[in-house]
Amino acid sequence: MLSMIVGKWLNKQSAVSIEESPAIEQLVQQAKVNIDMRNELISQYTPFMIKVASKVCKQYIDRSRDEYSIALEAFNEAIETYDEEQGSHFLSFAEMVIRRRVIDYIRKETRQTRDILLEQDSKDEEEQVESLAQINASISQYKEEMDRERRREEIQEYQLFLKKFDITFSDLVECCPKHIDARENAKQIAKILASKPELANYLLEKKQLPLKHLLKFVNCSRKTVERNRKYIIAMALIYIGQFECLRSYIEPEQVQGRKGG
Repeated sequence: MLSMIVGKWLNKQSAVSIEESPAIEQLVQQAKVNIDMRNELISQYTPFMIKVASKVCKQYIDRSRDEYSIALEAFNEAIETYDEEQGSHFLSFAEMVIRRRVIDYIRKETRQTRDILLEQDSKDEEEQVESLAQINASISQYKEEMDRERRREEIQEYQLFLKKFDITFSDLVECCPKHIDARENAKQIAKILASKPELANYLLEKKQLPLKHLLKFVNCSRKTVERNRKYIIAMALIYIGQFECLRSYIEPEQVQGRKGG
């Protein structure tokens, strides 16, 4: 259940913090057009890049490693694409970009290593079977770790997305309908909202539900929609933002609901 996942994540965040300079957002805007300012910013936050890359790799990454080069490119990308109006701090945004790029690099390297190992000839068939089993186990374990990283990354991105609509994770936990039927109905409304470009665009632009037009596509009262407004918006944003990991937490419950009915 998504509200449980969000609740657990909120508890963990009390121990997580990112120190930010009050003026860094202004510096980033200058760095977009001033190469000297960009170089100065990169130099100043090199320890930050190393810290993020090392955390992803679970070992210290120095400047000689490929992962550091990936982190540097990602930090540059963050400078280019950062939009202060999104409501997120720059370093929070930069951390997400670096994490994503480093993880993508590790995945690529892992696939290449696996292919090389699979192509090697073994002297003994039994050794080959054992080797393949070890490789598969290692790949499976690594995939689980990457899935956890991606899930954490999506939750952070989703939190920033919700902030634009004045919705916090605490709000989401509190406004989640208590009854399964009401919850599933709200999810279906959200899915319809996200699937209609004109409705989704209205939501993104106005930061509110297009009630009048939405009611033409759903079989429930205006009062019901308004009562579950925050939850419907939150669920719709999962579909609109293409948060696949989070979507997996809201889809299975629909299947269970159908079986139970």
